[in-house]
Amino acid sequence: MFGFGYALIPLYPVICNVLGINQVGVDGNPVNTQVDRARTVSVEFDSNVHNMPWKFRPLVSHLSVHPGEIAQVMFEVVNTTDVPVTGQAIPSYGPTSASAYFRKLDCFCFAKQTLAPGERRQMPVVFVVDPSLPLEIPNITLSYTFFEVEGNRRVEVPPSPGGA
Repeated sequence: MFGFGYALIPLYPVICNVLGINQVGVDGNPVNTQVDRARTVSVEFDSNVHNMPWKFRPLVSHLSVHPGEIAQVMFEVVNTTDVPVTGQAIPSYGPTSASAYFRKLDCFCFAKQTLAPGERRQMPVVFVVDPSLPLEIPNITLSYTFFEVEGNRRVEVPPSPGGA
C-alpha cells in the first residue's frame, strides 16, 4: 500500500489537471463579476465648511464609474489658523435616494479629523456604487460639510489680576 501511494506522487499533478481540481495560481487576474461594464454613473463631488477656519475641496470634481467597481477620490483640507482645530465631515447625497446605493468602504468622515496649525492633508474616499442603482439615476452628487467639533480649541485664559 505504501509503494502504491508513493508511485502516485508523480501522477498527482496530472490527475488534478484532468479533474480540474487544486488549480492554485492558474488564473492570476481575478475578474469582479459584480461590475456592470455596460453602464456608467457620473459621481460629482462637493465640499463645504460650516463656520470653520478651514479650506476644503475635492481634488477632482467628478468621476465616471461603472456600478460595482471600486473607485477612490481624494479631498484636501487645510487648517488656516495658528491653533489646532478638530472637525467632523457629514456626507449628503443628491438625489437623496442615491444614498441607499452608495457604499463607502473607507472615508475620512468615519472619524474626527484634527489638523495642526497650518496643516494640509489629503484624505481618500473609497466607494462602490451598487449595481442595483435604478436606471433613472445616472448622476450622484456626494457632498461633504465639515463642522467644528465643540470643545476642541484651546481657549487662552488671561492671567488673574492678583498674579496668582
